[in-house]
Amino acid sequence: MTIFGVALLAICTLFGAVLGDLLGMMLGVKANVGGVGLAMIFLIAGRHCLVRRKLLNEGIKLGVGFWAAFYIPIVVAMAANQNVVAAVESGPMVAIAAIATVLACFAAVALISRMSGRTETMDEIEAREGTLTPKVAQQDGLGSVVR
Repeated sequence: MTIFGVALLAICTLFGAVLGDLLGMMLGVKANVGGVGLAMIFLIAGRHCLVRRKLLNEGIKLGVGFWAAFYIPIVVAMAANQNVVAAVESGPMVAIAAIATVLACFAAVALISRMSGRTETMDEIEAREGTLTPKVAQQDGLGSVVR
C-alpha cells in the first residue's frame, strides 16, 4: 500500500504549506515562510508516531522512501514558487523567521533523537556478535603506514 506513504507525505506537505503561509502573514511577509521545513518535521513526527504504534507497514515505508528520493527537486520547485525578492524587501523579518525555523528544526531533531533512545554503533554490534575485524594498516599518500 505505497499510496498510504504518499498520502502521509501529501498531508504533511499541505499542513506545512498552510502553516508556512500563515506564518508569513503573521510576520507581514508575502511568502510562505518555512513551509517545506515544517512539512518535513510533520513527516518525521508522523513516521515516528506510526513506528511507536506499530502501524508503519512496508507500503508506507515504500511511499515515504519513494518521495524521499525526490526531496531536493521538490524543495527547488516549491522555492521557485515563492517571491524571494519581495520577501527580502520586506525587511529583517525574513532573517528572523529563517533563524527561528532552523532553531525549531534543530530542537525537533534533538527531541526526536532523545525520544528514540540510544542506538548501537557498528563496532558495538560487531563486538557483541564476535565479528569485529581488526583495523587494517593502510598507507597514506607518502608511503607511511597509518593505523
